[in-house]
Amino acid sequence: MVTFKDQLYAWRGVIFALFLRELQSKFNDKFGLGWAFLEPFTFIFLMSYLRGLISGSVIHSIPLFLFMMIGMVGLQSLTSCLQSVSTAIRRNKPLYAFRQVQPISSVLTAGFLEFSIKVLVVILLIAALYLMGETFTVNDPLLLISLFLLLWVFSISVGLIFAIGAAFIPEVDKIKSVLTRPLMFISCVFFSLQDLPEEYWPYLTWNPLVHFNELARYACFESYGTKGVSLTFLYEVTIISLFLSLAMYHITWKKVLSR
Repeated sequence: MVTFKDQLYAWRGVIFALFLRELQSKFNDKFGLGWAFLEPFTFIFLMSYLRGLISGSVIHSIPLFLFMMIGMVGLQSLTSCLQSVSTAIRRNKPLYAFRQVQPISSVLTAGFLEFSIKVLVVILLIAALYLMGETFTVNDPLLLISLFLLLWVFSISVGLIFAIGAAFIPEVDKIKSVLTRPLMFISCVFFSLQDLPEEYWPYLTWNPLVHFNELARYACFESYGTKGVSLTFLYEVTIISLFLSLAMYHITWKKVLSR
C-alpha cells in the first residue's frame, strides 16, 4: 500500500527533476544565469537615466535608481512568472505519459524557478547598489517579503488560469500578450501614483501591480507613504485568483491531459 508520505517523496522527486529540466532549457546559451541579472540591470539603468532627465535624482524621497529598481523588479517578476507558468503545461505535455507527472507539478516548478531567479537577481542588484555607494535601510522588511510572496502567488494563479484557457482555446495566448504589453505604462513603474491627479487614480488602482509597487516603495522608505493603495486589496485579489485557478484546474485537469 502506498502511503501519503511515499506520495510526497515521489512528488518531490518529480518536482526536482522538472526543476533541473526547466533550468537547463531556460539557460542553455553562453550567458547562462548571468543574463537574468544583466537584462534587468541594464533596463533599470536606462529607465533611470530617462526618468532622471525629467525629475532629477530623487522621486518623492526615494533615490531614482531605487525607485526604478523596485518598479522593474515587480513588473518583471509578474510578467516572467506569468509567461513561464502559462506555457508550462503545454511545454511538458510529453512527460504526462508518466503517471507520476501531473500538470500541477509543471506549474509549481515553473513558478518556483522564476521565484528563485528573481530572489537571486534582487540579491545581485543589492550588491550592485552597495558597490555604487547607494546604501539604505529597509523600513519594513516583513512587509516587503510579504508583498513579494503575494505577487508570486498571484502570478502563478493568473498563469495557471491562462494555461488552462490556452489548452482549450489557443488564441488565449494572444490575449495574454495584449494584456501584458501595456503593464509597463499602467503599473507605476516609470512614474509614481502621486505624480498624477487623484481623479485619475481609479483608472490605475484596479491593477494589483500598482499596489505592489507603491507598497514596496513604502516598505523601503516610510516617507513615501501609502496614499491611494491598499494591502487589503492585494490580499483579496490574490486569494480570489488562487481559489479560481485551483477550482478551474480541479475541474479540467483530466480534460487538459487529453487535449
